Amino acid sequence: MSSLTEHQLQDRRMEFAAGPVRTGWSAWAVFGAVMLGLIGSFHLIAGLTALFNDEYFVVGSGRLVVELDYTAWGWVHVGIGALLAAGAVSLLSGHMFGRVVAVIAASISAIVNLAFIAAYPVWSVLMIAIDVVVIYAVVVHGRELAD
Repeated sequence: MSSLTEHQLQDRRMEFAAGPVRTGWSAWAVFGAVMLGLIGSFHLIAGLTALFNDEYFVVGSGRLVVELDYTAWGWVHVGIGALLAAGAVSLLSGHMFGRVVAVIAASISAIVNLAFIAAYPVWSVLMIAIDVVVIYAVVVHGRELAD
């Protein structure tokens, strides 16, 4: 076990206080922000589809996990899509608020897609997977966008 000298500890404290060090991994945070915006677009498209053509989905709205008609689901998707898009813009700006919104919105997106899985199974599973990747990118590397 190696012990650090007082000088080395002071150097590390100064590095941490200076803020995040931009590394090659910061691309993960940018990737997460871009994917967040893309997921927001997908939610908007799914929401508009539910609003204008409820016959498009695999099952009737009565066979979903949460029994709502497709008009209500459409508005849920449109709202989440707008929240995700706003989170992506704020995240790319490097704001802490963007990181918080991104994680919360991606979590809500995953839950909504789980509830919507009977109507659109493959799409919902794909969206949940992308949500998990976005959450990882934002939580682990989001601080690097603050520069």
